[in-house]
Amino acid sequence: MALRNLFLAMLGCCSLQVSLAQTSRTIYESNAYTVYGNRVEQGKFRAEALSNTALSSNYQSPESERYSPTICFKFSINLRDNEMRSQEHHWITLQPRNGECVTTVQFGNPSIDTIPVTNGVNLAPNTRWIIRLDMREVLKAFNEKGYYTLYNGDKLYRADFKGVYIAGGTRPLSWDFNNLGKQPEYQLKDPDGDGIYETTLVMNAKGNEQKTKSQWALSKDVSAFPQYKSDFPLSDALYNLALEEMTKAIEPDSTFRTGKEWAGVWTRDISYSIILSMAYLQPKVAKYSLLRKVKDGRIIQDTGTGGAYPVSTDRMIWADAAWELYKATGDTAWLKQSYAIILNSVNDDMRNAYDHVTGLVHGESTFLDWREQTYPKWMQPADIYQSEDLGTNVVHYRANIVLSKMADLLHNAKAAVFYREQAGKIRAGINKWLWMEDKGYYGQYLYGRNYRILSPRDEALGEALSVLFDVADARQKKSVIENTPITDFGISCIYPQIPGIPPYHNNAVWPFVQSYWALASAKAGNEKSVLESIAAVYRPAALFLTNKENFVASSGDFAGTQINSSNMLWSLSGNLSLIYKVIFGIEFRKDRLLFHPFVPRALAGTRSLTNFRYRKAVLNIEMQGFGNIIKSFELDGKAAKPSIPCSLTGMHTINIVLANSELSDSKMNQVANYTSIDLPVGSISHGIFSWHAVKGAVSYTILKNGHPLVQTSGLSYKMKGSNYAEYQVVAFDARGIASFASEPVVYNDQKFAKEFEIENYAPKATCNYKNYWGEGYVEISKTKNRNISIPVVMKKAGLYAIDFRYANGNGPINTDNKCAIRTLKIDGKQAGAIVLPQRGTNEWSNWGFSNAVHVPLSQGKHLITLTFESYNENMNGKINQAMLDAMIINWLE
Repeated sequence: MALRNLFLAMLGCCSLQVSLAQTSRTIYESNAYTVYGNRVEQGKFRAEALSNTALSSNYQSPESERYSPTICFKFSINLRDNEMRSQEHHWITLQPRNGECVTTVQFGNPSIDTIPVTNGVNLAPNTRWIIRLDMREVLKAFNEKGYYTLYNGDKLYRADFKGVYIAGGTRPLSWDFNNLGKQPEYQLKDPDGDGIYETTLVMNAKGNEQKTKSQWALSKDVSAFPQYKSDFPLSDALYNLALEEMTKAIEPDSTFRTGKEWAGVWTRDISYSIILSMAYLQPKVAKYSLLRKVKDGRIIQDTGTGGAYPVSTDRMIWADAAWELYKATGDTAWLKQSYAIILNSVNDDMRNAYDHVTGLVHGESTFLDWREQTYPKWMQPADIYQSEDLGTNVVHYRANIVLSKMADLLHNAKAAVFYREQAGKIRAGINKWLWMEDKGYYGQYLYGRNYRILSPRDEALGEALSVLFDVADARQKKSVIENTPITDFGISCIYPQIPGIPPYHNNAVWPFVQSYWALASAKAGNEKSVLESIAAVYRPAALFLTNKENFVASSGDFAGTQINSSNMLWSLSGNLSLIYKVIFGIEFRKDRLLFHPFVPRALAGTRSLTNFRYRKAVLNIEMQGFGNIIKSFELDGKAAKPSIPCSLTGMHTINIVLANSELSDSKMNQVANYTSIDLPVGSISHGIFSWHAVKGAVSYTILKNGHPLVQTSGLSYKMKGSNYAEYQVVAFDARGIASFASEPVVYNDQKFAKEFEIENYAPKATCNYKNYWGEGYVEISKTKNRNISIPVVMKKAGLYAIDFRYANGNGPINTDNKCAIRTLKIDGKQAGAIVLPQRGTNEWSNWGFSNAVHVPLSQGKHLITLTFESYNENMNGKINQAMLDAMIINWLE
């Protein structure tokens, strides 16, 4: 008996040693961090799974330990970055006396008042900083001329002056110009009327540091949801953390909360979350949330750039979320209801946003909805509408595919064929215009004005969706995953980063995007990329003990991005999807459940997923091994195909044994984080196109009408020809990496351009706005001047660009929902949409230009009509208004 007990004790000791070796083995290792079976280590920081329901972490943001006394800042009139050029700033080293500093600067004149600071020396806590801004030159111009000329030549009229604010990158300051008005202390005021505006800030305020918890233990009952167990305690604990945070993300009205710091339901956030895992885990909440984003039988585009729709058009990801919900539940009533909503929305988009020349769809980057975070600063909302983005186009492709599949199920064969063909046109356009064969992945977007070029940056979510939704063919899928740049802490939203823009979308990794990248990597069969993606999701969740919204790509830190929420819905949804859709490879089909597991060799072992409810069945799943090939699949002890019919009922056991097959060699393009150089600013004078030197540039490429013309190390070019032409210049650094292209400047013999004053064709408005052309302007709204017709006589046949000079002061440039939309008709036939985005709250003297519509016109008479049609409704529904000043027609060719 004693020998038997000794043997059992030794056996137990051996088992414990094996178990410890298994749980602590290295899963993923990089120069930045290491993930083990039970912990994450990053330098001096360590997070550990104490059990499958508890985690600890000693992570403290390095950002909170640093606070340099040298501050970089700027001022903003009317919440715009309009004080000086992007490369120019004010700099000050704060040297407090009795806890206080006073700084006086003049608007528009860069000032530098700095001293050397020893590394590691911080500003004294709770320093009061009094900022005084001399605005007397601005006010003098208002009084003498009625307007002040900004650095870029724009006129700011006295009536449009709403306030002046301070911006910067040191907390509590922010570079988020559009939202400076939300913090009262950012606004400078002049109560005594002496022209010196003032505010006071508390710098390095103690108690306001961004911190994370040191312990997490499961506090919610999550037994109603699938239970996951594996040989890796870290994975198990993070799964349970995500389940708990999911329960916290449900509001009392049974809709999803976007994040701890983000109240409400957002179309894109809930849709991407539902596709990842919420359609299965929370079908009722998913349905209620989707319906919350429907108005007048159409999908709501969230507020955003220029009053959003149709500047932003990524609302159509709702369609795939609705389809995922149907596949998970089999709810035929939902199928019919969502089909009608998607149908109405797609049909509106076809008239307001589809480009029938390229086959692509106009609109802002999906989810990347903060203008300067991913676009060059010169791009106005109308320019962003006219751009054609990778991710947004993949979303529209998928929406048409979903509509076709739904039509098939609802026995509408004609509609099924039509929308499948529409999807084919978008897919063809993506592969024609956005694919970069030399890089092996897709470009970011087409951008410009009358002639567009491709931005060679990658867009992580768009790249992932192109693989997942089969826009890319088999060769392209493999290439996209192998060649898209991956930084130390994961796949950044874009690459390379944009200079002078603080982290949020720029220089940031978003865990939900990383999760989509994991799904795409599994689909492409790339083991190395799948493992890196899992690690890149697990690292921040473990160290921060929450599923954060984002983190800085260059440091991996949650502090430093402009906005960051804990308990973020799409981040936790992505974390859960790694288990369901990658490890177990669960795929919902309309009539069955498929399994195609993908287990990297480093995660080989035994795992289970119990209490997995599929329609009327409850599945208890066991899986052993590694790889992506199933050796055996048993349902209730009997060999079966890895497919569960939707008709199955009751409780069942599934056992999956993987073949332990070595995956084919895979590679990744792991790179150091990198920021491109700034873009040039070009101008034309006396037939010379010139630009300022860009720091770090070794050469420049001049573009004419979107095509490379010449490469030079100089700073000017003598133009040739007399026809309409748009010139741009791109700067290249020593590594051959390009900047954004400069704003297009027009060289045009005026005999090819025509301007038509709108007040000659409709009643002149009576408002007292300034800076218009001619004798006045015309108000258009849902009740006024719904149709304006302008007869023209063309002396020469050719391709013409038609756009409008307009004002829209119904909202700020960055949010709200009052973008005006009209339909352009030529001789009674629809030619395209004219989009008139918001340009600033009550800034009715701030005139700009709409998008341009290209039309072929024959010699002779034509009737050009601008009309308001039923499909031109914006998301506001009531206010669809602008002031029209002039119509411009340019002969292109």
